[in-house]
Amino acid sequence: MSKSKKLDFRPNEFVVYPAHGVGQVVSVEEQEIAGMTLELFVISFEKDKMMLRVPTHKATEVGMRALSSPDVVNKAMTTLKGKAKVKKAMWSRRAQEYEQKINSGDLIAIAEVVRDLHRTDDQREQSYSERQLYEAALERLTREVAAVTGGDEVLAQKQVGDVLISRAA
Repeated sequence: MSKSKKLDFRPNEFVVYPAHGVGQVVSVEEQEIAGMTLELFVISFEKDKMMLRVPTHKATEVGMRALSSPDVVNKAMTTLKGKAKVKKAMWSRRAQEYEQKINSGDLIAIAEVVRDLHRTDDQREQSYSERQLYEAALERLTREVAAVTGGDEVLAQKQVGDVLISRAA
């Protein structure tokens, strides 16, 4: 196995951890674990009231990355405008695929989930599990959009909502 490339994040920098979304690097610290000294990124997920410690040499391997560029955010917004692509597979299979996309940390894939699960008022109501996946994807998308644009999450959620409403019109 090749040696992982070490990422270089600084305290107060926002990062994306695939399984949890946008967090902020609080510090880089050394800790002794099982007799070995490890250098760790300490990441705070304020909204979830959670702290995560990721070994710096494993950050790339677990998919941790810098925030998306404004270009990627624009591509995600364009993805939202597209027509929903709902496969005819069983719900359990589709739910698994949506979950994988959400946890991939890929902003475009997350936007696809939001697009595909979004319901307008005149469409049938979502099931509980559909709504859970939709809300998880929407939250990840809006948090990253807010972090990239420097705005707040409420504004980012309105921006995403406006794009979804405009595609229905």
